[in-house]
This record gives sequence, structure tokens and C-alpha cells, in this order.
Amino acid sequence: MGSITRLTHVVSIIFVVVAMSVVGCVSTQPSELRVLTYNIHHGEGMDDRTDLDRIASVILDADADLVALQEVDCGVERTNRIDQPQRLAELTGMHFVFGPNIDLRGGEYGNAVLSRFPIERSENHHLPRVGANEQRGLLEVHVAVGDQNVVFFATHLDHQADDGERLASVASMRTLIAQNSGCPIIVAGDFNAIPSSEVIQNATAFLRDAGAIMQLPLFSFPADHPDRRIDYIMYDHNPALKCIDYRVLPDSVSSDHRPVLATFARSGR
Repeated sequence: MGSITRLTHVVSIIFVVVAMSVVGCVSTQPSELRVLTYNIHHGEGMDDRTDLDRIASVILDADADLVALQEVDCGVERTNRIDQPQRLAELTGMHFVFGPNIDLRGGEYGNAVLSRFPIERSENHHLPRVGANEQRGLLEVHVAVGDQNVVFFATHLDHQADDGERLASVASMRTLIAQNSGCPIIVAGDFNAIPSSEVIQNATAFLRDAGAIMQLPLFSFPADHPDRRIDYIMYDHNPALKCIDYRVLPDSVSSDHRPVLATFARSGR
């Protein structure tokens, strides 16, 4: 092999290695982040049939990267003692965390998060409780999105007519979220409050409503004939995230809520 041929061969190898490195860097830095919130009603649909396969199909069809799930059973008698978070993770091929808030019929009940990205750590925070109301929670999950840590919160607030507990929960959320300043933050869940309520007004005092980019109604409940907006995806003012699309998905059978999907553009570090 002549010296020119050898040199060409070496240059070709270097080019391939560099190209592979560049491709690898690009693939670990997703330019978009798709976030879904879904109150799954323990998998029971409007047809009174419990079916986790179709819940998983909704998630997969949405091509979601991060999923906040509410009303999730784990080992509960009414849902055949299935570990629903683990089963949904298996069906979707995603990582998962479960945040139990109450003991229920031999098992636990609460919120869950599914993530396409590795989960670095998580913590389930119990929110303020009023009287005999159900214990509610805020599930905090740190995920590694490329080389950036994103803090994802999943929640489900009280459904009683009085706003008192929800207002206390939002105040508690504000304190917990403030402890993660500097990282991009997304909060998703069933707030059981309409946009004009004091609850949502208080929440949007420190978070952006991702749905604000849309002019159309974003009704998500009840699934068969939605007439109110109570499911939200919100985010902080970190410049690393910008909501570019927000929609209520059309599934009207799989649960008593419709899923809500937001797409964020990422600017990296």
C-alpha cells in the first residue's frame, strides 16, 4: 500500500469515527419532548371495561416521552391485584415510578410516571389533607433527557366542591417546585379545577399553562362528552423549554378522562 493510499485510509477511518460520534451526540439530545397527562380511572373505560392494553395503546400512539398517570391501582382487589404501573411499563417499554397515596382494598392507589428516558431519582410528596378527604400526592421524578436533568411532577388534586384543599396543595407544590430551581420543570395532572378558578390562577402565578398557546377549548372531562378543562400540563419559566403544540387527544372510551398531550421544543443547556 502506497503512502498516499495509507493516508487516505487513515483519514477515512478518522472521518467515520468522528461522524459516528456526532451522530451519537445528536441522538442523545432530543430536540422535542412529548408530555402526556392521563387520568386512567384504574384502566376502567366509559364502557365499564377494565383494559390496560388499550391504555398502553393510547400512550404508544401519542409517542409520549414522559407520562403522568392518575388513579393508578397497584395490587388492588378490584383490578385483580395487578401491579398497574409495572404492567403499563412493560406494555410501553418505558421506565416507571409509582407514588402511592392511599391504601385501597388490599393494595395501593396513587399516581405514576412513565419515562422513555432514564429515571435518576424520585420522591412522592403527600399534599395537605383536609378532614376525611383522600390523601393526595405530588410525585417528583428526575429524568435524564440527554445531558440535561428535567424534573417532572405528576399530581391529582382533591375533587370536593370547596377549593380549600386544592389551594393548600398548590401552595405546597410551589414550595416543592422552588427547591428544584435551575432545572427545567414540568407539572402535569388532574387539578380538578377549571381555568377561571382561584386554584388555577394561583398555579399560573408561578407556572406557565402550556395550553395557553391554544385558542380552542381544551375540555378533557368527561371523556364521552367533555364539557370542562381540569387536566393540565404546566411548566416553569426555564428557557430550555418552549411549548409548541398542545392538544386533547380524541380517545373517548378508554378512561373517563381524555388524555392531554403537550410538545416542547428543547434548547439544551
